[in-house]
Amino acid sequence: MKTLKVLLVLFGLIILLVVAAGSYVKFALPNVGDAPKISINATPERIENGKYLANHVTVCMDCHSSRDWTKFAGPMKAEGFGAGGEVFNQQMGFPGVYYAANLTPAALKNWTDGEIFRAVTSGVNKNGKALFPVMAAHRFGKMDRADIYDIIAYIRTLQPIEKNIPESKSDFPVNFIINTMPQKPAFEQKPSTADTIKYGAYLVNAAGCVDCHSKTDKGAVVKGTEFGGGMEFVQPGGTVTTPNITFDKATGIGSWSEQAFVSRFKLYADSSYHAPAVGKNEMNSPMPWMMYAGMKNTDLKAIYTYLRSLQPIINRVEKFKPAK
Repeated sequence: MKTLKVLLVLFGLIILLVVAAGSYVKFALPNVGDAPKISINATPERIENGKYLANHVTVCMDCHSSRDWTKFAGPMKAEGFGAGGEVFNQQMGFPGVYYAANLTPAALKNWTDGEIFRAVTSGVNKNGKALFPVMAAHRFGKMDRADIYDIIAYIRTLQPIEKNIPESKSDFPVNFIINTMPQKPAFEQKPSTADTIKYGAYLVNAAGCVDCHSKTDKGAVVKGTEFGGGMEFVQPGGTVTTPNITFDKATGIGSWSEQAFVSRFKLYADSSYHAPAVGKNEMNSPMPWMMYAGMKNTDLKAIYTYLRSLQPIINRVEKFKPAK
């Protein structure tokens, strides 16, 4: 009888600890601090750099606009620029259903610059609610503060569009774990363009290459697979798997010259290029080629140099499996 009482007490303590831990995670986190009190001076130079970053490097406007998935690489539709609504769900490997927010002034007019800054770099919204890291605060929080200021200055200039976005929802247990994901930023000074590898690394982080060109589990990159490809996108016509972009000659891009790498992007910047329609059971690409195509040649060359400096990964990828 005494042993039974001891077991019951221990069981009760375990339950109390679990409840306490769950309550802490659910109600005390995230804890990234208050939004900073900042007021961004939106100079023409700042807006111009923010426009370049948001459209061609960090490609914020890719997720936060509507894309036409009947055409190759889902070019952005003319309407709804910046108004959000793109969905990331379980079929794409995410542990819930997440909607890109409306970034236009119609939605952000009551947000301070500091609240936008905290959301972008720490991953919590105006009310302190955790954002799932498909909104890559973990990357943006490693950028230069000045670049983030420039992006904010730019999105303040977008055409206001009224659009109601559904609430994002995480599946269990991520609906608890999500509160542990926001982190305080660790800003880095933007490297000199003369230090090509470090500058390339900065751009690769900002562009989020690793997020897609790696194997993922519930939306998180699997350690040790970085840049080796393997993330799967389930589409109506079949499953697309991201390629290996390390410099392994047999399974990656080790045979690509710098010019071939740059030209692959610039193909989509040609004014004569029009995204072709994608037929049933044909491969489409989740890569926003038309946006990255606007990157400066020098920036693309820096990215190439950085990728070439990484340890090659042997991972042969079957890029497309048609739907049965």
